[in-house]
Amino acid sequence: MKKAMALRQIFVAATLTAGVLGGAHAQDASADAIAKYREMLADGNPAELFEMKGEELWKQKRGPKKASLEQCDLGKGPGVIDGALLELPKYFADTGRIQDLETRLITCMETLQGFNGEELLNTSYGKDESKNMIALVTYIATASKGKRFNVSQAHEQERNMYEVGKRLFFMRSGPHDFSCATCHGQDGKRIRLQDLPNLTTNPGDGVGFAAWPAYRVSNGQLWTMQKRLNDCYRQQRFPEPKFGSDATLALSIYMGVNAKGAESAIPALKR
Repeated sequence: MKKAMALRQIFVAATLTAGVLGGAHAQDASADAIAKYREMLADGNPAELFEMKGEELWKQKRGPKKASLEQCDLGKGPGVIDGALLELPKYFADTGRIQDLETRLITCMETLQGFNGEELLNTSYGKDESKNMIALVTYIATASKGKRFNVSQAHEQERNMYEVGKRLFFMRSGPHDFSCATCHGQDGKRIRLQDLPNLTTNPGDGVGFAAWPAYRVSNGQLWTMQKRLNDCYRQQRFPEPKFGSDATLALSIYMGVNAKGAESAIPALKR
């Protein structure tokens, strides 16, 4: 309890600093305070609770078929989660399409456990089975922590999706004429005390693509990559994409390929 109070005091102090001092000095001071806050919180990252729940769900017999996910093939063979995230999104022959970790899990929940895949795709983020999905993604992703990304470009669909993702990344539109590259196309940019990673370089760094899923300190939630991309569209005042849409998969392929060689920092802590 004392630690939690101390962490909150640091976070509040960081926020107030920006309001009192103003200018670049205030931003630097506040950013340092938030960095200290993250460092203290990392000692007991709340994402660990999601990871524990995800492991239970992976092994638990659920759904109409009363089966576990332990035979789910995420691209490295049935049941193998070690290193699986590092090669996703990728083309899967059994579905004939590109899938990331979340959409691939839905395939497994449908085929192995008997869940309705369409219903899972349309479930609001953080509700019902979507809450379980967040935990499963965290468990599987954490198994690759410290290892390096190597998203495939071997299949024609993977190469095509990379090109689509690149176009989407630089496409300016909406009421503010924004693109993904507006915030993430240059080095050294910052918004609201948050350093913005350059997602166009190779290898990318661990604070960008290689850091999701991540625990959001500001709202006490764990966000997956699908949620992160959805919120980026919202912030650009674009219509929010459907979960598992080709647009989010293409952007993930583009960023994932650019992050080749980056060390996985999952689950990270974010503002």
